[in-house]
Amino acid sequence: DLQHVTGGNTSEQLARLIIRGSVEITLWMKRYGVRFQPSLEGTLQLGRTNAFFLGGGKALMNAYYSAALKLGIGVLYNAEVEELHICDGKFKSGKMLLNGQPAEFRAKTLVVASGGFEANLEWLEKVWGEAARNFIIRGTPYNKGKILKLLLDHGAEPVGDPKQCHAVAIDGRAPKFDGGIVTRLDCVPLGIVVNRYAERFYDEGEDLWPKRYAIWGRLVAQQPDQIAYSIFDSKVIGRFMPSVFPPIAASSITELAAAFGLPPEKLESSVREFNQAVRPGRFDHQILDDCRTEGLNPPKSHWAQTIDRRPFYGFPLRPGITFTYLGVKVNERAEVQGLGRNTNIFAAGEIMAGNVLGRGYLAGFGMTIGSVFGRIAGREAARAAGC
Repeated sequence: DLQHVTGGNTSEQLARLIIRGSVEITLWMKRYGVRFQPSLEGTLQLGRTNAFFLGGGKALMNAYYSAALKLGIGVLYNAEVEELHICDGKFKSGKMLLNGQPAEFRAKTLVVASGGFEANLEWLEKVWGEAARNFIIRGTPYNKGKILKLLLDHGAEPVGDPKQCHAVAIDGRAPKFDGGIVTRLDCVPLGIVVNRYAERFYDEGEDLWPKRYAIWGRLVAQQPDQIAYSIFDSKVIGRFMPSVFPPIAASSITELAAAFGLPPEKLESSVREFNQAVRPGRFDHQILDDCRTEGLNPPKSHWAQTIDRRPFYGFPLRPGITFTYLGVKVNERAEVQGLGRNTNIFAAGEIMAGNVLGRGYLAGFGMTIGSVFGRIAGREAARAAGC
């Protein structure tokens, strides 16, 4: 699956290391207070591949911080790194703003796990152009890529395409930052998606949703004004995880078009053409079923049902950026490459995910990379420090 979604743009050595490490990672997480829940159902189809922690990401982080405090690990809040002093590839010291005041820190080793540049709107615009102004940042506003840039400026070897990222289709009504998973929309495979001209532009049923949900942010980003609309009817309500915002409901396609400011005749035409192309089959949104279209461009390969049962519904879609793929190259010991053979700088998480995710995504794989390489980086950093 990873080879398929990345098009082979991945480090097979590191990918296999992560996959092997994922086998035992949940047991390690449980030892430090992380609790898991049964698999979610619906369009995600993740029961075979993914484990879900109870309470989401906030509960996960609370468990980790609680475990760290019990081990005597200190945590500095409101601490923003400004400079890194690296000499002959080795970290010596750094400068930060601690509660707004200048401060210095030193360590025998350094682990960077500071994410990409997804919250740096200026950097995004340099890469994507004006389209980036319409992007929504799903997480924290603080991942601006400052440490990533510092490392690259010091000669760390870059990896990953700056324009590649994990981007999903999210509710266009979401806030600019920190909307989280409750704004993600998983209704795409169950209807049609049109742009501002009410035209379909991609196969909504190309593959199982865990292998395709992370391409839809990019697809929407490529549309005029970076906006699209998911259109479906009452037959599929309840078959996908809902957004925190309710769908727009209408008694007719014309009324739905008016609610979104779409050309009514064109949306009616797009829905009519789609309905006429739907071929009979046995609908099952949990598998690659045989409900498809015929003679339609773009086609819908699976889960194609006529949109004809009132009321009709729709969601506005925007590109939601989760994390960027540009990072620093690492080896199997999580050592940052390009700084010298004896570097004491290690990396984990999104800042090195581009080693494995050259493009594309698999559901949950970012968490897996961070968890497995977080352990590796911590272990190797402790070893390098003589602990």
